[in-house]
Amino acid sequence: MDRSLVERAARGDTNAFEDLVRLSSTRLFGIAQRITRDHHLAEDVLQQTFVTIWDELPNLRDPERFEAWSYRLIARAAIAASRRERRGAAIVQLLPDDADTSRAPDDYRAIADRDQLDRAFRTLKPDQRAVLVLQHYAGLTLVEVADVLGIPVGTAASRTHYATRAMRALIESEERALEATERTA
Repeated sequence: MDRSLVERAARGDTNAFEDLVRLSSTRLFGIAQRITRDHHLAEDVLQQTFVTIWDELPNLRDPERFEAWSYRLIARAAIAASRRERRGAAIVQLLPDDADTSRAPDDYRAIADRDQLDRAFRTLKPDQRAVLVLQHYAGLTLVEVADVLGIPVGTAASRTHYATRAMRALIESEERALEATERTA
């Protein structure tokens, strides 16, 4: 993020803040949506986070850390909202009427794999989802994830391990159930 843009916004320049919002909203929304698993809740979290950023930006000591700081704010807000709401509705994308439905079998397998991962991901606790989202979506290292969430690196590593293990167990359980169903059919 451009240091001068952050500094101008911190001094109350609303145009600079609008630019910050424009530059960071897609990424921050993606983090919120992946943690909350609810589009509308993620929108609320994003809006709340931008209000917090506007209020607290003058107190940010190092403008170079704006991105990590904004990740911390959005992740914490999304985790808190997820714990309160417990909605986690599945996201369904409808194909348009004129969609090409002559997909190759590999395309259907990719969709099935994505859906299976999504079901497993939804079963995780919000703090586990946050660690995985920050690592795999935001591309942060484990040390950066720990810093953003304000937790020790060992805790971030532990959450990653248990989240991955829980997802793997659910996926393997679904696959065993499917194989058992196919054998009896």
